[in-house]
Amino acid sequence: MRFGKTFVTIIIFITLMTLAGCGYDTEYVEVVNVWPAEGEEFDTIKEEEISDGDKSSVIVGMVTDVGGIDDESFNQSAWEGLQSLSSVNGIKTIYRESDSPEDFKENFQSIKDEGSELCWGIGFACADVLLEEAKNNPGVHYAIVDSSYENTPENVTGLVFRAQEPSFAVGFVAASVTRSSKIGFVGGVKGEIIDQFQYGYQAGVKYASTLYGKNVEVVVEYADSFADADKGYEIASNMYDQGCDVVYHAAGGTGTGVIEAAKDHNHYVIGVDRDQAYLAPKNVLTSALKKVDVAVELVSKSYLGGEDIGGKTLSFGMTEGAVGISEDHSNYRDEIYDAALLVEDKIKSGEIVPPKSESEYKDFIMSMKEF
Repeated sequence: MRFGKTFVTIIIFITLMTLAGCGYDTEYVEVVNVWPAEGEEFDTIKEEEISDGDKSSVIVGMVTDVGGIDDESFNQSAWEGLQSLSSVNGIKTIYRESDSPEDFKENFQSIKDEGSELCWGIGFACADVLLEEAKNNPGVHYAIVDSSYENTPENVTGLVFRAQEPSFAVGFVAASVTRSSKIGFVGGVKGEIIDQFQYGYQAGVKYASTLYGKNVEVVVEYADSFADADKGYEIASNMYDQGCDVVYHAAGGTGTGVIEAAKDHNHYVIGVDRDQAYLAPKNVLTSALKKVDVAVELVSKSYLGGEDIGGKTLSFGMTEGAVGISEDHSNYRDEIYDAALLVEDKIKSGEIVPPKSESEYKDFIMSMKEF
């Protein structure tokens, strides 16, 4: 049951995305309201418009990617967004954890059978299963984080983040801070989404290196898993032993092992998706933020409030205030943080366009020769 009136106004980029090669071909076709003006807050679904019976009958469900609900990263942030939706508006929210991709189908069917009228899939790994379930259940709406479709069904909404933007900013910070001029990147599973993190990061490193006349090397390795903390620890430990003094991870639960390695080797690590400084206050240099919780809550409110978001992909980045770097910069100097904020401003204005794929990175490097 959907509420018959739109109560939530959001500004979103509605995009048509075609998956091809190593990146997205994106055509911006409409701009509607996402983030409120400074000092304002988003409206919540108005209590007087929804009876207690109506609220208790509305269920929003979520299927995690591997790594689980307590991965200190992507899944956890998405669930926190739904918990906020529930606490503010009284909507019932449920989740099912996926221990492996083989669990996706059963989990989607489970939350649908329990009555979810909006079913979230967290992560691109479940994209094919979600699409199949959506086609089999046209009366249920599905939404997916970090994925899009060339032909999106009317009962599906894609939600993507321009992760290359905060990755560029933390790469700038890493290159500014490193003393060894050797830093690392640990990815979960190689693919178009993690490419955004890797190549955005490498471009930010290159930008700072050129600006400051440095030559910073980036060592890249993948764990082939988003849920193997031991593998993350092993890879990061090797990087630190080989001279890296900063390592950025985009690896979900695998990244918790990277953070532990930073603590044990007394070096810096860069967190992802949420501010991960609480996991290692002395070692987390900064974090590349993807406000998955905020976006999931907003899109859920938008759908339940009556917005027509089906058949579309919603794109969130720095311009919308949906990504960025941690405000906490206690582990590096104020002037570096201020410089990183200037970099963010250049990204928002379009003066800097961080690459999201290998081909775009090569083009970026060529453009840097003119810098």
